[in-house]
Amino acid sequence: MKMYSLFAAMALCTGSAVAQGQLSSGIDKANMDLTADPGKDFFQYAAGGWMKSHPLTAEYSRFAQFDALQEVNREQIKVLVEELAQGQHAQGTLEQKIGGLYRLAMDEKRLNDEGFAPIRPLLEKIGAVKTQKEFQYCMAELKRKGIGSFFSVYCGADMKNSKKNLMQVSQGGLSMGNRDYYLDQDERTKGIREAYRKYAQSLFEKVGNTSEQALQKVEALMNIETRIAKVSYTPTQLRDVENNYHKMSYTQLLNDYPGIDWGTYFFVLGVPTFNEISVDQPEPIKEVAQILNESKLEDLKAYLEFKVINDAASYMSDDFRALYFDFFNKTMKGAEIDNPRWKRALSAVEGALGMAVGRMYVEKHFPESSKTRMVQLVKNLQEALGQRIDAQVWMSAETKAKAHEKLNTFHVKIGYPDTWQDYSALTIDESLSYYENMMVASEFSLQDHFQKRVNKPVDRDEWLMTPHTINAYYNPTTNEICFPAAILQPPFFNPNADDACNYGAIGVVIGHEMTHGFDDKGSLFDKDGNLKNWWTEADKQKFAERTKVMEDFFNKIEVLPGMFANGKLTLGENIADHGGLKISYQAMQNAMKKNPMPVMDGFTAEQRFFLSYGVIWANNIREQMLRQLNKVDPHSAGRWRVNGALPHIEAWYKAFDVKKSDPLYLPKKQRLDIW
Repeated sequence: MKMYSLFAAMALCTGSAVAQGQLSSGIDKANMDLTADPGKDFFQYAAGGWMKSHPLTAEYSRFAQFDALQEVNREQIKVLVEELAQGQHAQGTLEQKIGGLYRLAMDEKRLNDEGFAPIRPLLEKIGAVKTQKEFQYCMAELKRKGIGSFFSVYCGADMKNSKKNLMQVSQGGLSMGNRDYYLDQDERTKGIREAYRKYAQSLFEKVGNTSEQALQKVEALMNIETRIAKVSYTPTQLRDVENNYHKMSYTQLLNDYPGIDWGTYFFVLGVPTFNEISVDQPEPIKEVAQILNESKLEDLKAYLEFKVINDAASYMSDDFRALYFDFFNKTMKGAEIDNPRWKRALSAVEGALGMAVGRMYVEKHFPESSKTRMVQLVKNLQEALGQRIDAQVWMSAETKAKAHEKLNTFHVKIGYPDTWQDYSALTIDESLSYYENMMVASEFSLQDHFQKRVNKPVDRDEWLMTPHTINAYYNPTTNEICFPAAILQPPFFNPNADDACNYGAIGVVIGHEMTHGFDDKGSLFDKDGNLKNWWTEADKQKFAERTKVMEDFFNKIEVLPGMFANGKLTLGENIADHGGLKISYQAMQNAMKKNPMPVMDGFTAEQRFFLSYGVIWANNIREQMLRQLNKVDPHSAGRWRVNGALPHIEAWYKAFDVKKSDPLYLPKKQRLDIW
């Protein structure tokens, strides 16, 4: 079951233990646009100054508050990693692995001298394939090295028996990611498809194909991926939990999907013998089985060749990386120049040795006092959510009791894991190429994943994000909320700011993640993480009717001329924003009963709460990136996480005296009222 992430997160409340008179307001008027009307465009009012002072640079297709924090984060981690890369360490130590991989990624001359030599053996192996059986064996070998193709396999919690892990197979195989890029007929999408064809042709030619051969292979690639796309689930369909769960025996898998050599595939991947599996999206997997049996062998090989070249493009010579950037970052997202090499190298190290890097980060940059304060704040928000549950007049006492049970069993993770990842089985060998080492790292990660999970109980203490990730998440199958260390720092962690500011920031984020346990999807899981109804039928119907209000509201938002938001796709995140605001505001009101918060810098506590919320979503974004995210992202655009969320919050109207004549005003009967 996929976790629900915030995308980014906020600040740490100082708590009422510190006298409010010693704290600042936490509001920097330079971040605001005081010429804007809060009832007309609160996003601009709260964050216009920040957006003006942080224009998009050529490197970014979107630059948000979270990216600004990430820049600070990268610099901190860069210092730690470069120190290791400049030293000599015993082979096999974490220091050697981190420093060695970074050196490989930074060795520009070696990368350019090698060209595509690192993948030549893989391409030759594909070229030597003579039969369908050999092809499927080769496909599995490449997957073991981290090169995915027609579908994905993984092992995760069984949604209907959440204490046990279950093997799962899901749709995949689309190099552009989303099915719409293969199927939509608007001019923008057709332009992207044409650019993709040219990109693929260039890659084929760069590894030795003639122009004619490359064009033939591009056609094979597009035919196969388009066939998969036609039956792939949309992002909205992927949110339908029940329809993405199809548990069966291994024997039934063999009988129902006979075109795929499952025995060979799982054996080569090193998956232990198992008895049950879920085929999450049956239609795409059936189509893949037909493709494998109906397609010409040369077409299948062309598809697999592209997967290899595309996967390696960022880890080989600069000419390959330039082609990759030009399509995926420039054409699709609008970025103008590539990230500097050190940032890409750092990302690779983090991808291969994420928890080791996270441990260094925590030891250097995360004060234990932050974790202590966060623990208390989570308790404050849990209390507030309990009060919000009790306040729901539409909900029966029976359902409320079940909701409280779920709330009281939240598994809370803050800062970093108690047990760190063991990387002793991973070898980084600098006699091999950069890309070969990345394949070794991918194989280690995959083997570690299967060996820890297949036929094993779910490890509720496992972390699904590294401590230095600037984000937060809720996982429904473990009923857990997680807040990594990196989000608890400036500019979002401000120990000198008062409670109003911080409740509007990290307080809302905590409430956001808690609300995911009670949004349109999270509410389908019980306190133990099982996909099991705990609602009365009447309450379930009322919940659906109420949340439909938010879906319909966002469907009417015109994000760009002629392009509207997807209210169904973003419903869960919009509900979580709404609940986060209500819960954290309730917690602030609770705190004010003990420690009243005065007017500071001309703003009441209530105003500071909403201003703090508004500014955390500050961002500048290119049209190309906004269009892409609107297709696939379950989160609404930053502007609408403010201007779309606040009109549903009664306290916001009172705080800023928003009137019926104001553009953002929404009649009460059209507002979401939940949690």
